[in-house]
Amino acid sequence: MKIAINGANGRMGRLIASIVKDDENMRLVGVMENPESDLIGKSFDDKLKFVGSLKDIGDKPDVVIDFTIPCATLFLLKDAVDEGIAIVTGTTGFSQEEIEILNKASERIPVLFSPNMSLGVNLLFKLVGEAAKVLKDKDYDVEIFEIHHRFKKDAPSGTAVRLAEIVADSMEKSLDKTAVFGREGFVGERKKNEIGIFAARMGDVVGEHTVYFATLGERLELTHHATSRETFARGAIVAAKWICGKPSGFYSMFDVLGI
Repeated sequence: MKIAINGANGRMGRLIASIVKDDENMRLVGVMENPESDLIGKSFDDKLKFVGSLKDIGDKPDVVIDFTIPCATLFLLKDAVDEGIAIVTGTTGFSQEEIEILNKASERIPVLFSPNMSLGVNLLFKLVGEAAKVLKDKDYDVEIFEIHHRFKKDAPSGTAVRLAEIVADSMEKSLDKTAVFGREGFVGERKKNEIGIFAARMGDVVGEHTVYFATLGERLELTHHATSRETFARGAIVAAKWICGKPSGFYSMFDVLGI
C-alpha cells in the first residue's frame, strides 16, 4: 500500500512518516509541503524529496494522509480528485462551506474526514451522542471543556466543536443558537438550552476533552485524555488502511470503527 503525506514536515507529518516506514505493509512514496516553501526540492530522507503537489509524485499513491490547514487541504483535494486518489484528512478549522466542498469531492473519490483520528475520541463521540439522547428532556446542562498545548492555532479545537455538534443534534437543538464560547461579566443565570464550549492552552498538553452533563444533585463526566500525539498518527494509519480500495464516499472514523 502506497502512502503520501501532505504537511510532511509538521510534527504529525513526521510522526506518520516514521510509522509508515516501520509498517511492512505500507510504503511512503511522496511527501508534500506548501508549494512556496523553501523545502520544495530538498531531501526529506535518503529516498524522498519534498514536492509541492500531489501531481509531482512519480509513484502514484493509493492514499494521501493530510494534517495541514483548510486552504492546503482544499488545494490537495483538487489534485486528488484529478488523480483518483483517496484522502484521509485530520485537518481542523473548516467552515461549513469548506466541509461541503469535501463532501462534493467524495462523489468522485473516497474522502475520510475526522477532526480527531484517535480511536478513543471517536468512541467518546458515540458515547456523548447516546448520553445526550437519553438526557435531552431531563433538565441537564451541557458544558464542554478542552485543553491543548500552547502551540495550537485554532480554538476551540475541532474535536470540541464536533462534540458540541453531536450534543446539539442528539438533543434536537440548533448549535448556532445555543453555543456559548466562554462567559465574562454579568451574564445572568445560565440559559436552559446553552451548550458551553471552553478552550484552554497551556504547556505541552497533547489533548484533553471533557463533556459534562449536570443537573441539580449530580454530574456525569465523559473524558478523553491523549498522552501522546502518536495516538492520532496511528489512528490515521488505521483509517488509511481501511479506506484503501473503498468506493467513492464521505467517510468518518465511525465507519472505520463500525459504530
